[in-house]
Amino acid sequence: MPSPKRIDVDDFYAQLPEIARPHLGQLRELCRASLPDAEEVLHWNQPAFVQDGTRLVALQAFGKHCSLRFPTRLFAEHRSRVEGVGYEAGEGFVKLPYDRGLPVDVLRSLVEARRQEYAATGAGW
Repeated sequence: MPSPKRIDVDDFYAQLPEIARPHLGQLRELCRASLPDAEEVLHWNQPAFVQDGTRLVALQAFGKHCSLRFPTRLFAEHRSRVEGVGYEAGEGFVKLPYDRGLPVDVLRSLVEARRQEYAATGAGW
């Protein structure tokens, strides 16, 4: 069943189930701090951080986990670091179960790598 349509980013966070709020709130703050020139918007009914019209990273909420998404080409270079700290990784995303703490240092470095990639090349999604 699809998620209900969100009005804006704040509405997205307000409608999160209680179990999802700590992780998504922490990811939101991490992205805000790491991407100071990006704007937080809704893309496909999920929060994304966008700079000059280019999506840098996106957040997704699910029943038992959330995900932090990156362009596939960038994430491929860093996937082993995510798996090395015991987290599942897919094509361009880190799967973050709500019953585990976030690997903040790894996530911060991934977001920083995306910021640097965009600053150096303007690479899109």
